[in-house]
Amino acid sequence: MAIKNPSFLANSRLGKLKIGLFIPSTMYMGELAENIVELEIYRNSTRVFRDRQHAGEILAEMLVAYKDSDALVLGIAAGGVPVAAAIAQQLNLALNILIVKKITPPDNSEFGYGALAWDGEIQINRDVVAQLGLSESDVEHGIEVARNKVEARIRKFQIEDNLPEVKGRNLLLVDDGLATGTTFNTSIQSLRNQGATRIIGAVPTAHAHSAISTAKTLDALYCANIRTGYRYAVAEAYEYWHDVPDSEVLDIIKGASINSG
Repeated sequence: MAIKNPSFLANSRLGKLKIGLFIPSTMYMGELAENIVELEIYRNSTRVFRDRQHAGEILAEMLVAYKDSDALVLGIAAGGVPVAAAIAQQLNLALNILIVKKITPPDNSEFGYGALAWDGEIQINRDVVAQLGLSESDVEHGIEVARNKVEARIRKFQIEDNLPEVKGRNLLLVDDGLATGTTFNTSIQSLRNQGATRIIGAVPTAHAHSAISTAKTLDALYCANIRTGYRYAVAEAYEYWHDVPDSEVLDIIKGASINSG
């Protein structure tokens, strides 16, 4: 479902928002599902958001129906946490964070072929493993590295004492973007493992292919900026982009009311 001319963009405190360069649709992936809500004016645009907080404010306007409810905002660390915090603050909702790490080749810590979540849920893209020519030993090593990183972050952020109760709640699952969707989909499955029945995805930007695929496992997916084409990078949706350090996540945790159930 496309929001063609959202009044909140003109009338809200967000003011006028910069529209980026139009990217021709060289690889259209089909019609968007009915449970995908986008801002059509941002389709195939870049540099839409000033930063992650600004992106969260825009998503909050899209998610205003959940304001002052019992919905729980879940930010995927680390990049999704500033976005989630802005949503939670603007909508007066409870906030918690989820720890999920990409599983990567030994020579490239940015490109993921899988993901591992806080509860041990693992998803591996075997097609990508084959394309990269990775052995099972490489995959096992990647899983072990990811597991160590997840456990370290759980200790650092003291997540053991703050795991949320998800049964019977509207969950707003948030990240800073959706490229392949592996990390996001691993998070969804982990929440399903815990008994979650209603999960609403919220991402500032996504590739159309990943949005369509991921929406199949969600009750709804809210995404302000959907792009098509053979080339896609989450960072291109932002004017200012940086890797979110753990210290920034810790500051957000300290400043927010982390909800454990």
